[in-house]
Amino acid sequence: MAQRAEQGRHGVDAIAGAAREAARKGPPPVHLWNPPFCGDLDMRIASDGTWFYLKTPIGRPALVKLFASVLKREGDKYFLVTPVEKCGIVVEDAPFLAVELRAEQAGEGQVLHFRTNVDDWVACGREHALRFEPEPETAGLKPYLHVRRDLWAKLTRALFYDLVELGEERDVKGQRMFGVASAGEFFAMAPAASLRELR
Repeated sequence: MAQRAEQGRHGVDAIAGAAREAARKGPPPVHLWNPPFCGDLDMRIASDGTWFYLKTPIGRPALVKLFASVLKREGDKYFLVTPVEKCGIVVEDAPFLAVELRAEQAGEGQVLHFRTNVDDWVACGREHALRFEPEPETAGLKPYLHVRRDLWAKLTRALFYDLVELGEERDVKGQRMFGVASAGEFFAMAPAASLRELR
């Protein structure tokens, strides 16, 4: 067990070092890296966006940002990757959390800018879509924002209600839908009648 923990520590240190090196030249080109799989790390991203290593929260935001910069998704699995190794981690829901929203007016109308828990700003639009999934436990919706390369951020409940405040009704394929517009795109949440009680 101690040996495995030591191997895991070596893997984490190696990934952190490689991420630091890559970050000096700009965002790491994770999508171009396809190294061999080196096993799973005891690392988990909880549904509230907290990163854990060896079941302990990672308390250094700079380290979390570093790991987030080399996060890759393949199918339903998540990995931290460098040019030479790929280690699996567990993601309970989405790897990021959207924690701040700014709505700005531009030539194309309203543009929604979101800040994630690792301080990335993402402008919602065609390349960075919003999607809404049913949440059976609450009979509500779970909103997500595409951040990059099939990695998504879950919006906090407060931001979801901010979106509802900014929302509008439009006809989509013959059905009256409630949703929100950003950068010329309309992201439907649900049939308008089903969300009227939220407003």
